[in-house]
Amino acid sequence: MAPFRESPYAQHIPERRVPYRTVKRLLDIIVSAGALIVLMPVMLAIAVMIKIESPGPIIFKQIRIGRRGRPFIFYKFRSMRVNAQELRQLIEHMNEQAGPIFKIRRDPRVTKVGQFIRKFSLDELPQLINVLKGDMSVVGPRPMTPVDLNQCDPQYYWRLAVPPGCTGLWQVSGRSNLTFDEWMRLDMYYVDNMSLWMDVKILLMTVPAVLRGEGAY
Repeated sequence: MAPFRESPYAQHIPERRVPYRTVKRLLDIIVSAGALIVLMPVMLAIAVMIKIESPGPIIFKQIRIGRRGRPFIFYKFRSMRVNAQELRQLIEHMNEQAGPIFKIRRDPRVTKVGQFIRKFSLDELPQLINVLKGDMSVVGPRPMTPVDLNQCDPQYYWRLAVPPGCTGLWQVSGRSNLTFDEWMRLDMYYVDNMSLWMDVKILLMTVPAVLRGEGAY
């Protein structure tokens, strides 16, 4: 994917407020570094369980689109069989989500360990590395793949004005229980109203949302 200025997402997206971006980036570094240190035993345990249950890599890597249309390599713990992409074409008819996103509550490609780590969003922990690298923020819109983004209405490219996040309004408002348009509207609302106070509120709401596992599949 080409840089923003050459990408199909080259809308007139303005830079966000510099002081806010600076403080937000500083907090991202502190939070992601601290969380990686504290959660390292949990991440190692998950890695071992994934390796024992099924052959294949521990970390799932995928190209996602970040701030101002820039691509980056997105990290997650692998929760599916290694041939998940090939199997997708066989179950496309089972898609339960409108729009470009493919979601099934009982996806046959998901492993047993994958079901557990997805329910409590533990598969998302490697994204803390993305935050530390500067690809993502702790709070922001969910990053999309180039294929999914190309199928979106251009009005939703406004989401690219800010770095994508590990958590956001979509995650704390029902996640996959919401429609695609509801998800997009929440992300757009965040971009238009973002502030440090809103980020703190979303972080505080993330903990109970993760523990409930609502909409996580």
